[in-house]
Amino acid sequence: MELCDYTIHELHEMMKRREITSRQITESVLSRIDQVENRIRAYITVLREEALEQASIIDQKLQRGEIPLTPLTGIPIAIKDLICTRGVLTTCAAKILHNFIPPYDATVIARLKQQNIVMIGKTNLDQFGMGSSTENSYYGITRNPWDLSRVPGGSSGGSAAAVIAGEAIGALGTDTGGSIRQPSSFCSTTGLKPTYGRVSRYGLIAYASSLDQIGPIAKDVTDCAILLNALSGYDPKDSTSVNLPTPDYTRALVPDITGLKIGIPEEYFIAGMDEEVEEKIWEAVRVLEKLGASYEKVSLPHTEYAVAAYYIIAPAEASSNLARYDGVKYGYRADTYTDLMDMYMTTRSQGFSPEVKRRIMLGTYSLSSGYYDAYYLKAQKVRTLIKRDFEEAFKKYDVLVAPVSPTPAFKIGEKTEDPLQMYLSDIFTIPINLAGVTALSIPCGFTKDGLPIGLQIIGKHFGEETILKVAYAFEQNTEHHKKKPPL
Repeated sequence: MELCDYTIHELHEMMKRREITSRQITESVLSRIDQVENRIRAYITVLREEALEQASIIDQKLQRGEIPLTPLTGIPIAIKDLICTRGVLTTCAAKILHNFIPPYDATVIARLKQQNIVMIGKTNLDQFGMGSSTENSYYGITRNPWDLSRVPGGSSGGSAAAVIAGEAIGALGTDTGGSIRQPSSFCSTTGLKPTYGRVSRYGLIAYASSLDQIGPIAKDVTDCAILLNALSGYDPKDSTSVNLPTPDYTRALVPDITGLKIGIPEEYFIAGMDEEVEEKIWEAVRVLEKLGASYEKVSLPHTEYAVAAYYIIAPAEASSNLARYDGVKYGYRADTYTDLMDMYMTTRSQGFSPEVKRRIMLGTYSLSSGYYDAYYLKAQKVRTLIKRDFEEAFKKYDVLVAPVSPTPAFKIGEKTEDPLQMYLSDIFTIPINLAGVTALSIPCGFTKDGLPIGLQIIGKHFGEETILKVAYAFEQNTEHHKKKPPL
């Protein structure tokens, strides 16, 4: 077993015993990248020399006693290329930002640097986070490490693929409609979407500002809690950041869920759902029942409207957020144009992918005069009803349990010609973002073809401790998270 195959907490214990150094871990991860990256393409940028230099500096400072050995000290972490990193290319996987080097760090990056992590690289994604397969990247398609003919999910497909393939020990993703949980389900990682406001969005390049959240993607629940500890907390630079005390999430990791009440949303088991996915979800529920939890079916009656509401609200916000990319301020500018207006139009036409253009047009249309009330305002009212569904359910249940996606990972190209089918792959994750609650994806089994399946554990606002506790209890009594792809 190579060092790149260990978890964050295992490597931390080895470093505490002075058995290994940060440089050795980093070299192992870079060696793994050399072995498999040409087949997976998880990264847009690999910081090879910078990472080795950083690891050596950390080792020297530890030796001199100049820095504390925290659980993340010296650990190579990959960052989704949608998060600003000072002095490091940040592209959003889009041509229009192919040359953008931010002059500042996002708050989450500054917090990870305070823990003395080693930033190993920037991972691939669907352009601006718009997609469910990591096929919409200017830098090429990322492939699923379990089956290279299939997608890793999206939009944080690069981060999830890197973690399960050993190309990073942990990673950051972002989740607007399921972009951490769906790729975690497809790749067999543990990914958590925090409550809206729990993690600062300062320095996250916005897709849909009222939905986006940064969160961890990890090899197991303990690593997920360690990363969430570092990321969480109030940030005065982000007006949507909530000023609440941040607990130590690792203290929630106890394998006892006796008396816990679980709700199973009926609307998350739809016609046409993959039979193996449904079977594994119910197997997982029975495991939780054996551990002392009880469950009942519950109805979230407005779930059926979630996808429609999401694809009004998210594109509307995207059309506003992406207006800044005009070829003047930063990023790509077309080589030839006749006048200022032609420069704007040519730059944006060449700089955005078809999927991004589709969402800009959808958003502009729903916000336009005459259609605002009919579409955008109605979608916001539906969003309120969906939020109330969750609030009612959490009056009775501690958590809700559901599939992450109706199918396992699909073939590359299978849904690219049918955007509606692609949008439906997020049908079970989108309501969580609209409601602003927290949810996690944890491995719960494999299909007969060896494809991972994820279990979604949903918690109330700021209920991260509870969902981590349930996930940890499940993980301690199953072996799914230990299985590795046959690369």
